[in-house]
Amino acid sequence: MKSVISTELAPAAIGPYSQAVQANGFVFTSGQLPLCPDTGQMPETIEEQTKQSLTNVEAILQAAGVTKFDVVKTTVFLKNMGDFAAMNAVYEAFFAGAAFPARSAVEVARLPKDALVEIEVVARCKP
Repeated sequence: MKSVISTELAPAAIGPYSQAVQANGFVFTSGQLPLCPDTGQMPETIEEQTKQSLTNVEAILQAAGVTKFDVVKTTVFLKNMGDFAAMNAVYEAFFAGAAFPARSAVEVARLPKDALVEIEVVARCKP
């Protein structure tokens, strides 16, 4: 069985997809752009964009009844791999105190809305 997860505390989907889906004991988020859910605006720097993307992820996880401590895998899409160190510093601070999840980070040619970063996660559900 699968169920759709949705929250107004993260940006609405900008296409035919769900913010997240819960299935088989896991939550799978869609990639989260660094859009502020209240204004639809995107910050400028990679640090600010990474923080906003992770804030959006966290809101969706909370709507699913899990936390960042339940995340087992992340995928980070970067417009420029030269931003890796700056993104990584924000990412490390976000997951501080937790066992870091497995992660892939890839450079892509372009992201929706010309974002610098997009982040998706997989989290385990609470028993």
